[in-house]
Amino acid sequence: MAYDVALATRIRELLEGEPGITEKWMFGGLAFLVEGAMAIAARGQGGALVRVDPAESDHLVDTTGAEVAVMQGRPMSGWLRVPPEELETDEGSEGGSASGRRTPGRCPPRVDAPAGPQSRRPR
Repeated sequence: MAYDVALATRIRELLEGEPGITEKWMFGGLAFLVEGAMAIAARGQGGALVRVDPAESDHLVDTTGAEVAVMQGRPMSGWLRVPPEELETDEGSEGGSASGRRTPGRCPPRVDAPAGPQSRRPR
């Protein structure tokens, strides 16, 4: 399923001028990364996937329509799924993207794992 192009455009406009922003196809949607760390994505299943401070997750779930994101049956601390109806106003999308923008800077620098034997090609 294609991601919500209108939502991706709104996110792109909100992040315009921010340093270190890149876009990448991830998790069935279009992700927006801040200095290589995913901050927010327009999901293929609708709505957005937003990175938040794990300490703020419970409060955001209690006070908005957001839910803790679940991947492969596991709740993901610091990741919220925001349904499309919560993103219909500029106020809703600005709050989500602002949170996603702040959080990657708090995360430790990303270190890519070395390639394992399964990724090596025979010569």
